[in-house]
Formats: sequence, C-alpha cells, structure tokens
Amino acid sequence: MKISILLASLSLFTVGTLSSVTAQGQKRGVEGLPAGEWGATHWIQLPEGKKNLSAKDYEGKVLYLYCFQSWCPGCHKHGFPTLKALTQNYAKTDDVAFVSIQTVFEGHGSNPPSRVAEMAKRYGLKIPMGHSGTSDKRSVLMSKYRTGGTPWTIIIDKKGVVRFNDFHISQKNATELIEKLRKE
Repeated sequence: MKISILLASLSLFTVGTLSSVTAQGQKRGVEGLPAGEWGATHWIQLPEGKKNLSAKDYEGKVLYLYCFQSWCPGCHKHGFPTLKALTQNYAKTDDVAFVSIQTVFEGHGSNPPSRVAEMAKRYGLKIPMGHSGTSDKRSVLMSKYRTGGTPWTIIIDKKGVVRFNDFHISQKNATELIEKLRKE
C-alpha cells in the first residue's frame, strides 16, 4: 500500500513531463516571441464559420492557451481546475479568450482526438478545444512553442506575443498576469 501511494504521487511529477531543456539544448518555451501556429488537426466547439484556429484569431485579446493530455494526472489535479475557474471568472469579459489543445507526445492510443470532447464534457468547458500530435507526427504546437509536456500553459498578449510559456500556472498568478495584460 505505501509503495503504491508513493508511486502514484511520483507519477504526478513524471508522467507527461519532459526535461526543461530541448534535445537541441534550448530552454523550453518561447516567452517574448510572437505566437506561432498550433497545428491542431481536430477541433470541437469552434466559433461559427471556423474550421481551424490560430493565435492570429485572438489578436486584441489576452489568450490563455492550455495544453493537456487526457491521461495526465497533473492536468486533472491542477490544469483543468485552473482553466475551469478562469473561464468562469472571465465568462463575461470580451478581451480574454481561452483555447485548450491536447498535445500528445506519448500514449497516443490513450490520448486520441475523441478524448478532447470527453475532457470538455467532464470539466464543463465550452471553449474551442483541439488535438495536436499523432504517433507518426509530433505535435506542431509542442515543437513551435518548445513545450516541456503537460500540463502546459501559454498566455499570449493582445499583440500576439507569448508572455507566459511554462508548466502549470496557479489561478492567482494567471489572474494577475491576465489583468496586467488587459491594461497594456
């Protein structure tokens, strides 16, 4: 029993994470750079008339982009609850937007595109949600934003510049940054 509890708590920090340095020796994240394409191949809950989304669709708004895998313990313990709380807090705000994308880099069989809709339903999320990555092709979003796994949060300012790009951010810290960016 004690061993399984220890293993379960260790998995929170090991499953779904990569090192803080890329294979090319670069630091993870692209903070301070213009937001790149996402490369999501499957979408749900898109705005009317849209077939795809990119950061350009959100210029003039602060964008909170949440990356997850459906099987990631940290995503369920921290990431999704934070995302849900923030979407509720900013539901009546026109200058803040939310998008979530399943960025799969392992466990492709357990994290298919169909799991995106399951996560939306489970957490009551009514935001655009996509899927990026297959067993044959690495997630475009993960490559372009040099993410380090999941849960991964990207906050983009009104001009399309990445201002936060790292593992999970607390609701308090996210709110503080979003409020700062809303005033810029």
